[in-house]
Amino acid sequence: MPRIFAIGDIHGCSNTFRKLLFEKIAIKKSDTIYCIGDYIDRGKDSKGVIDIILQLRTQHYRINTLKGNHEQMMLDSTEDEEAFKLWMANGGDATLRSFDVESINELPPVYLNFFKRTKYFIETKEYIFVHAGLNFELPNPFEDKESMLWIRNFRVDKKKLNGKLLIHGHTPVPATFILTQKPEGAVNIDGGCVYTHSGLGNLFAINLTEKKFIGIANCEAQAQ
Repeated sequence: MPRIFAIGDIHGCSNTFRKLLFEKIAIKKSDTIYCIGDYIDRGKDSKGVIDIILQLRTQHYRINTLKGNHEQMMLDSTEDEEAFKLWMANGGDATLRSFDVESINELPPVYLNFFKRTKYFIETKEYIFVHAGLNFELPNPFEDKESMLWIRNFRVDKKKLNGKLLIHGHTPVPATFILTQKPEGAVNIDGGCVYTHSGLGNLFAINLTEKKFIGIANCEAQAQ
């Protein structure tokens, strides 16, 4: 039976991402996977995270990629010095080191195209996937792309979801919070993989076919 998974913020933790995919989920080519953004920054191996996704795609796995605020900061970093400083202040230096470049303009086209083609949201018959959330204060929440990348502490208006489940990340929460959520309205799957405080430090996926959470503790300290 085909399965559907969504995976939370990875932030350069390639070893943890790999173990979640191949050991915890044991992905199959019949699965559909949605990664909800923030593949890069802060962690040591942003390049490795993207390489895993690109390799899976060449092997015909179904991997959908959303845009996170960190991908947007990276893309904005060439516009002016302030945008570059903002990205550096949010872990962009780790991403540049990972790719062994000084600017994203030096990235090989395959990587730059990957980032540029990430989507603000993906809507299916049952789900809405987005990085941060939606601005339900607007008549049409899908008009506010800034909120899709940055919003926190939003209140869900179920009428505007039309019975669909909103899957998002962006705001790190402890494993206890994630595991006690009911799959209705909105579900946060950002376990703060790259962090080590306040019950964080976990990478989470949700198996939407079975409505089950799957988590793995950060294992970047292990030899790669």
